[in-house]
Amino acid sequence: MTDLQALHDAPSTMVMGVLNITEDSFSDGGLWLDPDKAAQHGRDMMAAGADIIDIGAESTRPGAKRVSEEDEHRRITGAVSALIPAGAVLSIDTTRASVAAAALEGGAQIINDVSGGTLDAELPHVVADHDCLYIVQHWRGWLAGSKGANPDQDTSVYEHGVLIDVHDELMRQVDAVLDAGVKTERIIIDPGLGFSKPGIEHNLPLLTGLKLFRAAGYPVLIGQSRKRFISAMLADAGISEPSMEQRDDVTAALSALSAEHGAWAVRVHDVAKSRAAVIAGNTWRQYL
Repeated sequence: MTDLQALHDAPSTMVMGVLNITEDSFSDGGLWLDPDKAAQHGRDMMAAGADIIDIGAESTRPGAKRVSEEDEHRRITGAVSALIPAGAVLSIDTTRASVAAAALEGGAQIINDVSGGTLDAELPHVVADHDCLYIVQHWRGWLAGSKGANPDQDTSVYEHGVLIDVHDELMRQVDAVLDAGVKTERIIIDPGLGFSKPGIEHNLPLLTGLKLFRAAGYPVLIGQSRKRFISAMLADAGISEPSMEQRDDVTAALSALSAEHGAWAVRVHDVAKSRAAVIAGNTWRQYL
């Protein structure tokens, strides 16, 4: 059985491998829809050094269409039942209370809610009723042009600067989750890189300001992998159409920096590259 407190209080940065069981995720949609392929990819990431496997069955990229609750439930529970016997520590990327409940009852240990408790008011209560970790991500809603409740709303304007606004809004989300009964020692926070943060200027300040989030007293997850701002960084350097390998190289560099500055974990697609980078970052941290 997983020691949740030890997982929550991990002294060194961990690697969370992404398992997208989706049709339309921006970098690997459709690759792991087959249940056997999904399970094998999860095991391959574990072999490459992933400490946690994060399973998602619904894309959250701008413009993505929501999958049915039934499809999400089926995909998630199938992957959970395949990977728990392999000894996996599983994080479930969902905003639906019913899916979270089913996954937790199947043995998952973490719920990764990109809406930070705002899309389904019952989800924090499900977490409170189960002994699991809860990742609360900064969330403002959908980016302009996406298929959210307000498709024309621009959610990427930060009146007091992105670092201060994201921190303060995220702490209000945490307060609401606490009010729902989730224990302080089970919460992990995520500044939500790429969510209502389309540009370099929205995302790099959150990475350089990681100390502010850590000062809140909660472990911090960083999910930078293959995000659009990485392609923008490469474009600024003259690489207009970066390959996936180049995006993963930058992801790994940011993984090393995140580890150096005390992130709880980095959420990545290429586990092997970021595993090596995180080892380096964890070592650097000892000499700061």
